[in-house]
Amino acid sequence: MPWIGTMPTALLNDEQVRPSEYRKWKHAHQRFESGKDRATVDAYKAAISANGGRLTTPIRLSVDDRTHEVVIADGHHRAIAVIELGLTEFHFTWGWRRSWSVTHERVPFPDGILT
Repeated sequence: MPWIGTMPTALLNDEQVRPSEYRKWKHAHQRFESGKDRATVDAYKAAISANGGRLTTPIRLSVDDRTHEVVIADGHHRAIAVIELGLTEFHFTWGWRRSWSVTHERVPFPDGILT
């Protein structure tokens, strides 16, 4: 089973934990403003609220093994929901992104990666 930790929502920014599918967080916010994406974010917000402010599925972070860049590998809609709800922290899992593989770590997130 992968390790699950908590992280301050404030780290979801263009410098520390970036969205992998968008150049900047403002682009992700714009993409999720309407349509099916908006409905998905709203459904996550309802589920999080019903679960006492906790995600039912942690956000998956990916850490580049060479540069230590941290991006969201899975959970962009959930991250937007967490931000919009104003939660101070979120649950996450993580793994190394290497040139030949992606891992699912069972150990705590490494100290010093997010400074």
